[in-house]
Amino acid sequence: MDTTPNSAVGRPRVGHIRFLNSLPVYWGLARTGALLDLELTRRTPDELNDGLVLGDLDISAISLVEFLRNADELVVLPGLAVGCDGPVMSCSIVSRLPLDQLDGARVALGSTSRTSVCLARLLLAEQYRVRPRYEVRPPDLEAMMREADAAVVIGDVALTASLHQAEQLGLHVHDLGQMWKDWTGLPFVFAVWAVRRDYLAHRPELVRQVHRSLLAARDLSLGHLPGIAEQAACWEPFDAASLERYFKTLDFRLAEDQFAAITEFARQAGPIAGFPADTRVEVLGA
Repeated sequence: MDTTPNSAVGRPRVGHIRFLNSLPVYWGLARTGALLDLELTRRTPDELNDGLVLGDLDISAISLVEFLRNADELVVLPGLAVGCDGPVMSCSIVSRLPLDQLDGARVALGSTSRTSVCLARLLLAEQYRVRPRYEVRPPDLEAMMREADAAVVIGDVALTASLHQAEQLGLHVHDLGQMWKDWTGLPFVFAVWAVRRDYLAHRPELVRQVHRSLLAARDLSLGHLPGIAEQAACWEPFDAASLERYFKTLDFRLAEDQFAAITEFARQAGPIAGFPADTRVEVLGA
């Protein structure tokens, strides 16, 4: 019987995060011409997670939590991630109360986040020793805060809160990347790039080609962040200086320190998130 996946012909189906945190990589793909070789799909993190796990995508960015939950079916592409080493600006707990006063309080969890939700729950439980009442809500900060005392938000919603909205609403922003750094001394990885094992088995050289294209796009974009920020400011609700600061805050590497952070996160969060604390992470070419 032929077990070749239907997707193992034609261009690879590649998923890309439809948030500003991945715009530099997308910009680089467009400038290098690599987009012509990909069937690129830009979606929310949740949609990409499901697409890769269900086999609708071959290669994609995937939230760290969902990668760890499905590590038996996926292989990490080395060198590239979406993370931070300190503040991240776009993954936050926004609260009207001090965090150590959230025991029993209502905390709204943004429906487009999985890794940040897990990280927030871990930090509140272990660092602040509180057990709030969690409720999943659409990622609209004003609506979330009408019914809750705090909210976990990511992406452009969190960036808007960090730069503008929280101050206007009299709320406090607690950066999840900085909270993790203060607690563990490690950087944090919110998403990795991964390939399905079945696709890798049938098209290994094409996977390596896509991997090289992604790294080249990342490297090109890092040398042009002021220009990327200036272009993005033409259509985003942020000025160029704020976007440049944000892009420079993000860490697109996946090196030894980041793998140490993944190991620590798996150890700490496994019982909360539903994956083994010693989940094995297989890396392409390792």
